[in-house]
Amino acid sequence: MLRVLMTPYILVELARGHYMIAGWTFGAAAFTDTLDGTIARRFGQESRVGQYLDPIADKLLLSSIYVGLMLGGAIPGWVVAIVFGRDLWILALSAIALRFTKFRELRPSVWGKASTFAQIMTAVGVMAAHAYQNPVFGQISDLLIWAVVALAGVSAADYTSRGVGFWIRSRRACTANRAGVV
Repeated sequence: MLRVLMTPYILVELARGHYMIAGWTFGAAAFTDTLDGTIARRFGQESRVGQYLDPIADKLLLSSIYVGLMLGGAIPGWVVAIVFGRDLWILALSAIALRFTKFRELRPSVWGKASTFAQIMTAVGVMAAHAYQNPVFGQISDLLIWAVVALAGVSAADYTSRGVGFWIRSRRACTANRAGVV
């Protein structure tokens, strides 16, 4: 819950161009996420609600950071559109799978995890480049932005391929069952 409460503050600070404050607050939010997970596992307090809310809080925080970086002029809007577009595409694929198939294992792929990791590292890199006005950090953050764009495309394609593959297999199984019944 603390991450969710910190999110609007980080968004506003980024939009104002206060990258140092936003970066440290993001670090504190990440720490609370790690601490929460460690405590829950250590004391066996993992809950179904927590399993749903934790990734939602993470996505809310990361999405808000990208919006804040865009509003602050640190990253172009088209990068945010690609990041959000990927997420919306995966959400649409998940909704279709849940509605029209028996597929219920909605786990992140290695490409999805790589994409999220790149988004986090890029956010940190962009905040650092702007907070410290360091040209080397700026060049690194520019490269990281391209990594985010590339991995967004690769992970979206991977999720699409996996979804289509499952759909084809389920259709074949359904057809085979009908042929065996007739």
